[in-house]
Amino acid sequence: MVTKRLFQSVAEQIAQLIDEGAYPPGTRLPGERELAENLGVSRVTIREAEIALQAIGRLEIKTGSGVYVSENRPSLGEALPKASAFEVTEARLLVESESAALAAHNISEESIERLEALVDQMGSHNQDEANEADEQFHLTIAEASNNSAMVHTVKSLWRMREEIPEVKATYESVCDHDAQTRTEEHRAIFDALKARDPAGARNAMREHFHRLLESMLEATERRALEEVQQQASESRERFLASAKIG
Repeated sequence: MVTKRLFQSVAEQIAQLIDEGAYPPGTRLPGERELAENLGVSRVTIREAEIALQAIGRLEIKTGSGVYVSENRPSLGEALPKASAFEVTEARLLVESESAALAAHNISEESIERLEALVDQMGSHNQDEANEADEQFHLTIAEASNNSAMVHTVKSLWRMREEIPEVKATYESVCDHDAQTRTEEHRAIFDALKARDPAGARNAMREHFHRLLESMLEATERRALEEVQQQASESRERFLASAKIG
């Protein structure tokens, strides 16, 4: 798992201040400069933290007016769980594999054409465009299932992917470095759907998520090794310096 980004820690600090009553519901937060000075970070980090808190319904950003604490906490139906990137991906594997199988039975020619265009867009060098195409690809498959409960579930999982900061950061770290493989996997899913092959679509979607989980595990192992090496380096410098004293 990638290290928690600074803005995520700052977002948690601001949320804690809200919960403790420092900033009651409906009140305006101090400006970016003041918050940055109080929390010892840059204004850019404050802005990123506020956007993250807006995404989960804790803050409201009003252009030209300021940033306000939401008067109503997200309802149980709107609030997102404290899920890890692994949990979200596991759930997506289970749900979206069956969504693809169902879509293979019901998909229209219009949806097939849209999916093909989205796979092509996924190969774009513009990462934002590629990520948008990725999301629309999966939502189009859910919609092609003709099952409204399935559509709602897939959209909820994508909210977790995009709005839980740690999950979003983990996905970005994996997807950005493996764009070609991601495109090839989505092409395999598309081919099965175009052939109206439920078993093939299910298996292609499963393979996509299996590979994603493996990439996340590899990233976790690399990060753990880097942390151990960094700690060892810091200890070496400290104790060697102590040995030279006197």
